[in-house]
Amino acid sequence: MENFIVSARKYRPATFESVVGQGSLTTTLKNAIKNKQLAHAYLFCGPRGTGKTSIARILAKALNCEKGPTANPCQACHMCESITKGTNFDVIEIDAASNRGIDSIRELRERVKLSPIQARYKVYIIDEVHMLTGEAFNALLKTIEEPPSHTVFIMATTEAHKLPQTIISRCQRFDFRKLTVSELIKRLEGIVKKEGINIEREAIELIALNSEGSARD
Repeated sequence: MENFIVSARKYRPATFESVVGQGSLTTTLKNAIKNKQLAHAYLFCGPRGTGKTSIARILAKALNCEKGPTANPCQACHMCESITKGTNFDVIEIDAASNRGIDSIRELRERVKLSPIQARYKVYIIDEVHMLTGEAFNALLKTIEEPPSHTVFIMATTEAHKLPQTIISRCQRFDFRKLTVSELIKRLEGIVKKEGINIEREAIELIALNSEGSARD
């Protein structure tokens, strides 16, 4: 019997093209990769369920795909597959809500110095980064001011106003928007078709309306 996978995970975007509602943002990132104009630190800001961590993982794949760096990661090589599964040792996801103290950031600073094990870039994805303490932010600042060339930071937050300006000024910032009801309806229609679910159009509209712009919700 197959294990049940929550729909939000099962249908999480795996490519820039499959991301819903953030077209200008993904185009900017793709162009940066194509033109080799990569930043060492990115800040993804916006409401929950708008694709911040999904795009962070896609960017990690784009940088580390065996056929890359490429704006169109192959999804089939070892690097792409391991990043998708969350098993790649060089793509480290940190929940700042649970690791908000200075000790966690000091440990990160020590790990940053080490070269990637397999990947081209060591990518740190720090979710809900606004939860870090003041001391932790100061320690993080020292790290992103002069990071090793093989390291990229991607920080995600739903509350950008809580971040110190010193951190914000050293990142390339992207602001994510809520998805429209029509975008969510189209996405839901595609999912129910793949799942073979019989559902009334009015029910899909109701789900989309109550999600308040969040694909995950």
